[in-house]
This record gives sequence, structure tokens and C-alpha cells, in this order.
Amino acid sequence: MFSVRFDPIPPSRQLLAGAPYPQPITYNTTMKTITVFGGSLPTPGSPAYQEAQHLGTRLAESGYAVQTGGYIGTMEAVSRGAAEAGGHVIGVTCDEIEAWRPVAPNHWVIEQKRRPTLRERLFVLIDECDGAIALPGGIGTLAEIALTWAQLQIQPADSRPLILLGAGWQETIQTFTNQLGFYIKEADQKRILLVPDIESAVDYLKQSLP
Repeated sequence: MFSVRFDPIPPSRQLLAGAPYPQPITYNTTMKTITVFGGSLPTPGSPAYQEAQHLGTRLAESGYAVQTGGYIGTMEAVSRGAAEAGGHVIGVTCDEIEAWRPVAPNHWVIEQKRRPTLRERLFVLIDECDGAIALPGGIGTLAEIALTWAQLQIQPADSRPLILLGAGWQETIQTFTNQLGFYIKEADQKRILLVPDIESAVDYLKQSLP
């Protein structure tokens, strides 16, 4: 089932995107949604930002809706990549974050899901998706990974993929399981997929999501 939505292009979005935003945008209302976790510090032009932007592009090209935390850094980059490729971009925002620091949803968010608290925002990101990918990030990204992993642990029938991208997460998770793997069942250790690059992540999504 498809719906067509005509979105006016704000001048700010035209300026930041640097190219006309595709119109009209045709959305498959049954498309799968992929949540992307990642850090807020990468800036436009940096390698981390470019990597995140490319991931957004590839997800949109592969027919997925993209869902992020909706703000800056890799969240902005993923949103930008997906939007400029004609994809649907969801930003999950919250009052607590905007009270903590002066930040607004990035210009590439098409659909906003707003919640009052950080905790509620986090559960929307985890629960309202068909799979999740974690880019490099800090404390917040680590918390998102851990909570998603814990949710999958207590719901064995939940087969949604949790994909961690890059050498940093590979080393982190391998150290964790090497040192404390006794406390984690083998089946639960396998709930995380460690991949080296974006194409590996996208290929796995295509294989695991019908």
C-alpha cells in the first residue's frame, strides 16, 4: 500500500541540503523501519558524519524508513543521507533533551515522534522499529545498545536484528563477552551482529527482514 505526500520545502532545508528535495515523495506504508543509534558529536565533513550519511543513503535506497534520535551528529547525518535519497525520516525527540541543551530537531526529519522524557524517547527508538543499527558513539549509544540487547534477551521470539558497526564496537563487545561471557547465555551473545562496514549491515538487513 502506498501513499503520496507533498511536503513543502522550507528554505532552511533547501540551503542545508544543497539540492532540491525530491517531490512528491511516495511512501510505502508497510515499509520496515530501521532505528540508527550513534553519537551526537560528529560534525558535517568529518569521517564519522560522512559514514553516517552514507548509511542513511543506503538504507533509503534499500527501501527502509530511517528512525533516529532526531538531533545532531550522526542522527543528523543519517537523516540527511536518507532524506536526500528520497527516503522517509523519523526523528524521536524529547522535552528533557531540549531543556538540557539548546538543540532542535534537524532539518531532514520528516516525521517527528515527541516524548516528554529521555526514557520514553529511548523506548520508542527500541520498540517502534523492525531492526537497529549502532554506529560509533558514547555513553548514550552504549546505553541504547545495552537496553535493546536486554529487551531481546527477555523476548526470545523477537528476531529483530541488532547490528553494531565498526571496529570499536567489535572490540568492546568481544572484550565484554571474553571477560564476562559466563554471565551471558550463548544464544544471547548471538543476538548481536558485529559487522565491519555499511554494506555488510545493509546486506544482513535484506537477508533477515522479509
